[in-house]
Amino acid sequence: MKPKSGLTRFYNCFILRDSKIIKEDLWIRDGKIENPEQVFYVEQLQADVTVNCEGLLIAPGFIDIQINGGWGVDFSYDSENVKEGVRKVSKELLTHGVTSFCPTMVTSDLEKYRKILPLIKKSDGGEHGATVLGVHLEGPFINMAKKGAHMEEYIKTPDEGLKTVEEVYGSLDNVVIVTLAPELPGAHEAIKDLTEMGIKVALGHSTASLAEGEKAVECGANLITHLFNAMLPFHHRDPGLVGLLASTTKHQVFYGIISDGIHTHPAALRIASRTNPEGLVLVSDAVAAQGLADGNYRIGPQLVTVEGGRAYVAGTKVLCGSTTGLDDCVATLKRSLDCSLEYALEAASLHPARALGIDDRKGKLNFGFDADFVMLDPEKIKIKSTWIAGECVYKCDKN
Repeated sequence: MKPKSGLTRFYNCFILRDSKIIKEDLWIRDGKIENPEQVFYVEQLQADVTVNCEGLLIAPGFIDIQINGGWGVDFSYDSENVKEGVRKVSKELLTHGVTSFCPTMVTSDLEKYRKILPLIKKSDGGEHGATVLGVHLEGPFINMAKKGAHMEEYIKTPDEGLKTVEEVYGSLDNVVIVTLAPELPGAHEAIKDLTEMGIKVALGHSTASLAEGEKAVECGANLITHLFNAMLPFHHRDPGLVGLLASTTKHQVFYGIISDGIHTHPAALRIASRTNPEGLVLVSDAVAAQGLADGNYRIGPQLVTVEGGRAYVAGTKVLCGSTTGLDDCVATLKRSLDCSLEYALEAASLHPARALGIDDRKGKLNFGFDADFVMLDPEKIKIKSTWIAGECVYKCDKN
């Protein structure tokens, strides 16, 4: 008897690799993508398991770097059931093709940070749910004038840089992104120190000028939080943070876009993508109402009313997050831009991986990378199955 090779071969499929859709088999072993030439000619092995993909497209798993919750769970509020909440959302995200995500906390009081942050730990994904890459902290170091749905009484200024940041959050062990307004006193010092710690800094909820944004990028910031939303509108004499898309800074600036058909007009999506195509990162910015009917919910301490799929601060028409899954955002982006399917898919996989600096193992189907991927109908952009580390963790039962 031949010893087991541990290899799985996916055949009769198309693969998204290096920004091109090609007809090729995919080989997996020990949770990683294998080079078939190494398998055939050097090791001379056959696959133990073969999977007929029936002509479906295999694309890298989606990575959502800004999601506040879903299915009744709000990451910023229920400090008594944090672990259960994260597990529930991570499991449901598999149905949308999301294999990795950053649970996002909005501006909260100190007690919430101290109770919740230690409990949202980085963890590998699997049948139990998507990989938790780490927490995205959106606030409280934001500009009052662009607070959006954030509660005014909890907003703070990072006067003493990292010292203030650590005093507010309590611990940064599980944090991968911090969104702040770069024009605030102490912000530049905080950006430098956070970046040195390996934490990505995003600019948002801000009235910053372009010069202030460029200074923040020089200090290490590499992201813009939900472009166009909660920032100064573009002006030809000072384009503000939006101007970073066409700035002469030496570093690539990535920007989150909520492509839910509500937050960002198709023309705005086209302007952004044509100006800085490599930087576009699709985010859901979903709230607890994702996956549920219209009704009353919350985002952190703020009450939210959902009407017709639109989430508003209760009693107002101020938008506060979306109710749309990342797979639908991919479809909306493709329709709005009339772009290639390859680009739309990479905006939800490769681009966020690059923004987080994990594109050496995620966001691509290259040899040696994590075998996190989706099988989808390329015409409808409909998820048929989701795979993490080469194991099927979700399969759609509907045609």
